[in-house]
Amino acid sequence: MRLGETEPIAKSRPPPPCADSSRAAADEQGGPFDLMDLEAIAFNLEASLRVHEPHHFFGWTQGLLQSLIRHEVLICALRKGETELSLVESFAPAHADPKLFADVYRQDAALLEKLVAEWSAQHFQPLLHDACNDALFADSMLQRELKRSGAGKVIAHGTHDTSGRMVSFFIFACRANDANARQIRLVEMLVSFVHSAWVRSRLCLPLDGGAGKSPLASQDLLTLREQEVLRWVYLGKSNIEIGFILGISALTVKNHVQEILRRLDVQNRTQAVGKAFKLRILTC
Repeated sequence: MRLGETEPIAKSRPPPPCADSSRAAADEQGGPFDLMDLEAIAFNLEASLRVHEPHHFFGWTQGLLQSLIRHEVLICALRKGETELSLVESFAPAHADPKLFADVYRQDAALLEKLVAEWSAQHFQPLLHDACNDALFADSMLQRELKRSGAGKVIAHGTHDTSGRMVSFFIFACRANDANARQIRLVEMLVSFVHSAWVRSRLCLPLDGGAGKSPLASQDLLTLREQEVLRWVYLGKSNIEIGFILGISALTVKNHVQEILRRLDVQNRTQAVGKAFKLRILTC
């Protein structure tokens, strides 16, 4: 649905506690950006140009970009040919499993086609949907997972070629209070930079011009069990939680984590995740 063609976006909803009422009203009505907004936009545009690898894209979209486009899950889809999706990835904070949303999105291919068709019919303007209640999402696997994550609102926008065919498509799944007119304007403004940064991050070209490590060589840095532990570390699980999931003791998990840090030559879990993305040991 296009902004302005459906029910007002939460006009009757009071601003959150301690929020500045004038800023909340500007968010709801899509008023002009203030100096802080413009500064944040400039910072994000500059940061997008520094994205060259998958872990850069993850760090930007789940870090600085959240200051402008607040979202629980970002789903990215790239088209190859007439109908084939060549790449689908999703990115989320530690409390959500990004791979799950990418897998679900692939399986809901018909939903994507409907969204893209609506987007084209609306002259390539951003779409706003209530994923929990709109008929378009009814009984879809994506709807169930978005409900579970608390991200009931969806802002969708993409890029297209000169023939009007979708090239890439992005879904920002948000909480209800974050899906307002200001957010929609920002998605419309920034999605081309999101597209460029994401595509660039998938080129897999080493920045120093060298050959770089092959994916196979990088995978050999960690055992299969250590890779499994690192995946759960990336998803924000504690040693106790990982031990429960894998059926091993928390002490054994701790030992695995220490060995991962040693093998990757890093100081903490966050650095381990970042380096694992750089070496393609982890992928989103």
